[in-house]
Amino acid sequence: MSNTSLLVRNGIRNRHRRCAVSMLILALIAVVLAALCLYFGNTIYPPDVIIKVILGEEIKGASYAVNSVRLPRMLAGVFAGIAFGTGGYVFQTMLRNHLASPDMIGISSGSGAAAVICILVFKIGGTTASVISVAGGLAATMLIFLLASAGGFSNGRMILIGIGIQAVLRAVISYVIQKASTYDVPAAMRWLTGSLNGSQMKNIPVMGSVIITAFIVIALSEKHLKMLELGDSCAIALGVRINLIRGMMSVCGVLMIAFAIAVTGPIASVAFLSGPISSKITGKNNSNAGAAALFGVVLILASDLAGQFALGTRFPVGIVTGLLGAPYLLYLLITMNRSNSV
Repeated sequence: MSNTSLLVRNGIRNRHRRCAVSMLILALIAVVLAALCLYFGNTIYPPDVIIKVILGEEIKGASYAVNSVRLPRMLAGVFAGIAFGTGGYVFQTMLRNHLASPDMIGISSGSGAAAVICILVFKIGGTTASVISVAGGLAATMLIFLLASAGGFSNGRMILIGIGIQAVLRAVISYVIQKASTYDVPAAMRWLTGSLNGSQMKNIPVMGSVIITAFIVIALSEKHLKMLELGDSCAIALGVRINLIRGMMSVCGVLMIAFAIAVTGPIASVAFLSGPISSKITGKNNSNAGAAALFGVVLILASDLAGQFALGTRFPVGIVTGLLGAPYLLYLLITMNRSNSV
């Protein structure tokens, strides 16, 4: 074997080792944060009590706090982290632009606007509002794709159309809230800020099964997604059916985001931050859906703990993640402007 071949193989082996170690560390951090979410609260229970409650033992006080409040809140955060992290990674990779996350191009706003109209205009909440929220996200995505496909699909056109659609949807949300009764507005604000408050165990099985199924499909087809990142011409030359892969990835990404929003509301910046930052952690050539999902989980659980216990006043998780996303957006715009890649 030549020295060149040996160097290449060592380089690939080192990249894979860095990726594996980085993902293991992210997974361990996620597990620790999930345990802390079960541990901290108005009353702190010993770890053995929490484990007994989760295993089914009835303990006065602890059973309600863990099973009805902390466990569904933690699980909603975990599944929302997987959904927003993976969904953002899919659209950013497919459209080859870090600005192309679902919360930047109107997909999240589609779900939020549908839920707010449902709650404030038609006075319908609960499961029906969640279903309509999912439908709103799908409808917004279809509209963006249809407009971007007119005269030939273009990544740049889709991003610009998505930003325009988001501006329209945000204006609709503001108008509906302005016209609504002040007594009804608090119920709708949850859909706008993104919060794990009020998470219920009855919503977790459907949310989790859809998100995990979509994640498995994305992970199994990820090599085709990475070929799309090379450009349509290269992907076609490599044998990728670009319309099929683009459609399948979009449907999976939108379903994950929409079902997460139906439970937690649009948690700001998680989809935007997870892909680029996980890529820096694992190495650009090693970026993958699993790393983005793990970083999404870490970001949401850490932000929720900070929002509950570290800031004096309790804030929804979406407020904390939104504060984290703003400086990164400015940094990204400055660096992209310098490289003329906006």
